[in-house]
Amino acid sequence: MASLDQKSPNVLLQSLCCRIIGKSEADVAHQFQYAVRVIGSNYAPTIERDEFLVSEKIKKELLKQRREADAALFSELHRKLQTQGVLKHRWSILYLLLSLCEDPHKPSRVLIHALSFCPRQGASYGALFAQALHRDTHSTPFYCARPQSLSLSHPERSGLAQNPNSMGTSGFSSLGVYSVNGPTAAPQILLAGQQTAGDTLRQTLGSHLGWNLLPNSSPSSAPASRGPLLLITPPARAAPRQRRDGDSNAEIGEAALVRDILYVFQGIDGKFIKMCNQANCYKIDEKVPLSRSLRDISSRLAELGWLHSKVRKYTDARSLDRAFGLVGQSFCASLHQELKEYYRLLSVLHSQLQVEDDQGMNLAAESNLTLRRLLVWTYDPKVRLKTLAALVDYCQGRKGGELASAVHAYGMTGDPYMRALVQHILGLVSHPILNFLYRWIYDGELEDTFHEFFVASDPSVKTDRLWHDKYTLRKSMIPSFITMDQANKVLLIGKSINFLHQVCHDRTPPGKTASKSTDSPRDAAELFTDLEGTFQGKIDAAYFDTSKYLLNVLNRNYLLLEHLQAMRRYLLLGQGDFIRHLMDLLKPELARPATTLYQHNLTGILETAVRATNAQFDSPEILKRLDVRLLEVSPGDTGWDVFSLDYHVDGPIATVFTRECMSHYLRVFNFLWRAKRMEYTLTDIWKGQMCNAKLLKNMPELSGVLHQCHILASEMVHFIHQMQYYITFEVLECSWDELWNKVQHAQDLDHIIAAHEVFLNTIITRCLLDANNRSLLNQLRAIFDQIIEFQNAQDALYRSGLEELQLRLQFQERKRQRQEEGEWGVTTEQEAEEGRRVQGFQETIPKMRSQLRILTHFYQGIVQQFLVLLMTSSDESLQFLSFRLDFNEHYKARDPRLRASLGTSRGRRSSNM
Repeated sequence: MASLDQKSPNVLLQSLCCRIIGKSEADVAHQFQYAVRVIGSNYAPTIERDEFLVSEKIKKELLKQRREADAALFSELHRKLQTQGVLKHRWSILYLLLSLCEDPHKPSRVLIHALSFCPRQGASYGALFAQALHRDTHSTPFYCARPQSLSLSHPERSGLAQNPNSMGTSGFSSLGVYSVNGPTAAPQILLAGQQTAGDTLRQTLGSHLGWNLLPNSSPSSAPASRGPLLLITPPARAAPRQRRDGDSNAEIGEAALVRDILYVFQGIDGKFIKMCNQANCYKIDEKVPLSRSLRDISSRLAELGWLHSKVRKYTDARSLDRAFGLVGQSFCASLHQELKEYYRLLSVLHSQLQVEDDQGMNLAAESNLTLRRLLVWTYDPKVRLKTLAALVDYCQGRKGGELASAVHAYGMTGDPYMRALVQHILGLVSHPILNFLYRWIYDGELEDTFHEFFVASDPSVKTDRLWHDKYTLRKSMIPSFITMDQANKVLLIGKSINFLHQVCHDRTPPGKTASKSTDSPRDAAELFTDLEGTFQGKIDAAYFDTSKYLLNVLNRNYLLLEHLQAMRRYLLLGQGDFIRHLMDLLKPELARPATTLYQHNLTGILETAVRATNAQFDSPEILKRLDVRLLEVSPGDTGWDVFSLDYHVDGPIATVFTRECMSHYLRVFNFLWRAKRMEYTLTDIWKGQMCNAKLLKNMPELSGVLHQCHILASEMVHFIHQMQYYITFEVLECSWDELWNKVQHAQDLDHIIAAHEVFLNTIITRCLLDANNRSLLNQLRAIFDQIIEFQNAQDALYRSGLEELQLRLQFQERKRQRQEEGEWGVTTEQEAEEGRRVQGFQETIPKMRSQLRILTHFYQGIVQQFLVLLMTSSDESLQFLSFRLDFNEHYKARDPRLRASLGTSRGRRSSNM
């Protein structure tokens, strides 16, 4: 243990102090305590720790003194020293010797003597250190990284002052020893040697004291001096900082340019460097005597002032512009922060220059404010200001989200330095946008006074159009770091909240309580850097909670799905028993002219049809909305042409069933009602044929006409049945099934509205009600008209035949009665009259046959043209419909165009299969 204690740093340091001073351990207690504090301090040299550079500097110093032999000897000794592994820190020893050599009052041969002593004596360097420490320890330039150390107590200082071997002051006092509470006096002596060495050291320290103290100060007041720790250069190496006043042609000193440059850094014209408005840069007057190198360096440094002025002008102009908005003000604030850091650098440079001036002397070359040092120190600030200036140029004329997009675009770079700077600015700029966004998605509030947010509101829109027209996206204000899908979700979330509040009158919070504002711009920056993670999670959570709650309110309180099904049952004729019974009840009324109809009569018939069918079991909320509407009357219209069912919508469900949607429903209902009427008419025609065929079988002259009617009626029935199948199953049922699946899986109200619009557009298109199928619809209406004409012609034929049959039966009945009475059945005159009447009837049959033939030809011509139009349609379902409508390929044989089209289409169909 004793051997271990002898090797401890404290024991070795105490032994070193005893060896150097030559006294016992009790006598060197104060020196030992101070040495411990010095070793534990943060003093560090100001030059680079390079052994080669120090040795080269020593050789240059020797050559400057014209001591070439000593320089060669130093090189040889240094080479020998490098070959031996005795010293681990040769750089420290060389640096110490160089510092001792720089004392103008000491001979430089101490270097040679010391180095010659080192390799000759091996590991014994204590004497060399003692000699150096006794002589010029204080002349070594240091700076204090953290100016704090433990100060000696007052008794210790007084004790040292009374020491007979103490000297005037120690060189470390010039380094400025500080305590936690402020600057304190340094000890009056560090180490003491023999009496002769003390006298020499006393003279040396006295000669240096004048350089270490402030002007007009005394040795006793030197330790209490204030100010930052500076690098001190001996007078022998000092350079003049300013030119003499009497020498006007002398070249401007570098110190004067440094002072000018510091003014230019702040955008202020200096004495020699001024702003040139024409060239838009800082220039040095050509008449000023200045070397080219200094002129070039000054121009490069002056660019920093130009960049500062550019950024400062932008912030000063925009900070006073209230219309610039919160995002713009945040951008200006971020620029001010960067300029504030820049001003801190200028403050340090100015304080350094001020301290040098206050000292009344020039400092060491390692600490002077030179142009080259400024060029190095301002490299990073210059890159930073260049980025800010370029950003200012790029952001001119932008505000709000567009400004945030511009800042974000500058962050898309591989330079980590520039990216970190832009990310910091983006955090400040995006903070107001994130506050806008949170208030919108959690409260539905939109306080965007200067139109900076990407959600816009139109206050002129009424409540019934809130969902469709009141809120829209400003695409130019969508930040580039927010995707269009996220922007649409943000719009939908706030729109849903306002819809619940203003239309549904529901103030219940739709989801979990969440944070409604960001804590800091840093939180905003971190959130926007994780757009696919945290930010997307917040948007999705608010979106799903709000949309789900809104759909639940609409389905539970306003029966949205039930109303949708009611549209299918009544306006799209899905309730078959109700539609059939309603048509039976309305037939007498609708056969009358349209001008003789009264809505209240039709409403009573509607209520009767509801009570007599399964429609009576629907919800009263639905049945009370069902009504009758009479369309605009045109000359010659009957009740069939103007009758329509209607469904009243209001409140929140009117958002889905808008006026445009209800007009589409009315168009589709009129088409389906007309097609259903054709089916109803053909059913009556068939019933008439079945009933009258047996009655008129005793009139053989009508057999040909009746057969012709049966054939034409069969063609019409086939056509109508195929059309009804196409409309009912391929159009309505398929579209409805697709709509219902989308509604069941809809995530928000927009999905339901979009699916409903697709459903209506599909029906409008495939039922030939759109503008592209206008010619097909006209042909189909012409076919419907021909069916009505055929019904009228057949009714007239049956009336004429039945009247003739009735007359013939009456003639036979009178004949039988007269025979029963015992008289002749008829007279010759009566029989001749009967023959003339029968002949007259028979003469009308060719007219009836001709009328039916014309009707058939006209009908088949319209169907043929209709089939041709179907084949040329771009909709494949309409092309397939033409195959079914071709009655036993009858039309294919009649029209070569149709034959070619059908063949081509079928070939294409088979190839696809």
